[in-house]
Amino acid sequence: MQAPFFIGEYSSEPLGDYYAGPNHVLPTNGTARFFSALSVDDFIKKSSIIYYSKEALADVYKEIDFFAQAEQLTAHANSVKIRFEEDEIQE
Repeated sequence: MQAPFFIGEYSSEPLGDYYAGPNHVLPTNGTARFFSALSVDDFIKKSSIIYYSKEALADVYKEIDFFAQAEQLTAHANSVKIRFEEDEIQE
Protein backbone atom coordinates (compact mmCIF):
# COMPACT_ATOMS: atom_id res chain seq x y z
CA MET A 1 0.00 0.00 0.00
CA GLN A 2 1.27 3.43 -0.90
CA ALA A 3 1.83 5.71 2.08
CA PRO A 4 -0.52 8.70 2.17
CA PHE A 5 0.57 12.25 1.41
CA PHE A 6 0.05 14.68 4.29
CA ILE A 7 -0.49 18.23 3.11
CA GLY A 8 -0.29 21.23 5.45
CA GLU A 9 1.00 21.77 8.97
CA TYR A 10 -2.16 20.35 10.57
CA SER A 11 -2.08 17.07 8.63
CA SER A 12 0.39 14.95 10.57
CA GLU A 13 1.07 11.23 10.29
CA PRO A 14 -0.83 10.34 13.49
CA LEU A 15 -3.93 11.91 11.93
CA GLY A 16 -3.71 9.30 9.19
CA ASP A 17 -2.82 6.51 11.59
CA TYR A 18 -5.59 7.06 14.09
CA TYR A 19 -8.35 9.14 12.56
CA ALA A 20 -8.42 10.13 8.90
CA GLY A 21 -8.67 6.62 7.50
CA PRO A 22 -5.74 5.53 5.35
CA ASN A 23 -2.99 3.76 7.18
CA HIS A 24 0.30 2.16 6.23
CA VAL A 25 0.12 -1.14 8.08
CA LEU A 26 2.85 -3.54 7.06
CA PRO A 27 2.36 -7.33 7.04
CA THR A 28 4.46 -8.28 10.05
CA ASN A 29 4.50 -11.09 12.61
CA GLY A 30 3.39 -13.67 10.06
CA THR A 31 0.31 -11.79 8.85
CA ALA A 32 1.56 -12.06 5.27
CA ARG A 33 0.20 -15.62 5.23
CA PHE A 34 -3.33 -14.15 5.35
CA PHE A 35 -2.87 -12.07 2.21
CA SER A 36 -3.44 -13.23 -1.36
CA ALA A 37 -0.72 -13.82 -3.93
CA LEU A 38 0.22 -11.07 -6.36
CA SER A 39 -2.58 -9.63 -8.45
CA VAL A 40 -3.07 -6.77 -10.88
CA ASP A 41 -3.78 -4.51 -7.89
CA ASP A 42 -0.20 -4.99 -6.71
CA PHE A 43 1.03 -3.11 -9.79
CA ILE A 44 -1.31 -0.12 -9.55
CA LYS A 45 -0.08 2.92 -7.68
CA LYS A 46 -2.62 4.12 -5.14
CA SER A 47 -2.25 7.34 -3.20
CA SER A 48 -4.18 8.97 -0.40
CA ILE A 49 -4.09 12.69 0.20
CA ILE A 50 -4.90 13.97 3.67
CA TYR A 51 -5.54 17.62 4.43
CA TYR A 52 -6.95 19.00 7.68
CA SER A 53 -7.27 22.65 8.62
CA LYS A 54 -6.41 23.81 12.12
CA GLU A 55 -10.12 23.97 12.93
CA ALA A 56 -10.75 20.42 11.70
CA LEU A 57 -7.79 19.01 13.63
CA ALA A 58 -8.83 20.94 16.76
CA ASP A 59 -12.04 18.89 16.84
CA VAL A 60 -10.17 15.56 16.97
CA TYR A 61 -6.61 16.06 18.19
CA LYS A 62 -7.35 14.99 21.76
CA GLU A 63 -8.70 11.67 20.46
CA ILE A 64 -5.56 11.16 18.39
CA ASP A 65 -3.47 11.97 21.47
CA PHE A 66 -5.44 9.38 23.47
CA PHE A 67 -4.75 6.61 20.94
CA ALA A 68 -1.07 7.52 20.60
CA GLN A 69 -0.60 7.56 24.38
CA ALA A 70 -2.40 4.19 24.68
CA GLU A 71 0.13 2.72 22.22
CA GLN A 72 2.99 4.52 24.02
CA LEU A 73 3.90 6.38 20.84
CA THR A 74 4.75 9.66 22.53
CA ALA A 75 6.27 11.22 19.41
CA HIS A 76 2.97 10.66 17.58
CA ALA A 77 1.08 12.25 20.47
CA ASN A 78 3.50 15.18 20.68
CA SER A 79 3.38 15.83 16.92
CA VAL A 80 -0.33 16.58 17.26
CA LYS A 81 -0.36 18.34 20.67
CA ILE A 82 2.44 20.74 19.74
CA ARG A 83 0.19 22.34 17.12
CA PHE A 84 -2.12 23.57 19.89
CA GLU A 85 0.30 24.48 22.72
CA GLU A 86 0.02 28.23 22.13
CA ASP A 87 -3.78 28.04 22.16
CA GLU A 88 -3.76 26.17 25.49
CA ILE A 89 -1.30 28.63 27.08
CA GLN A 90 -3.54 31.57 26.13
CA GLU A 91 -6.65 29.98 27.67
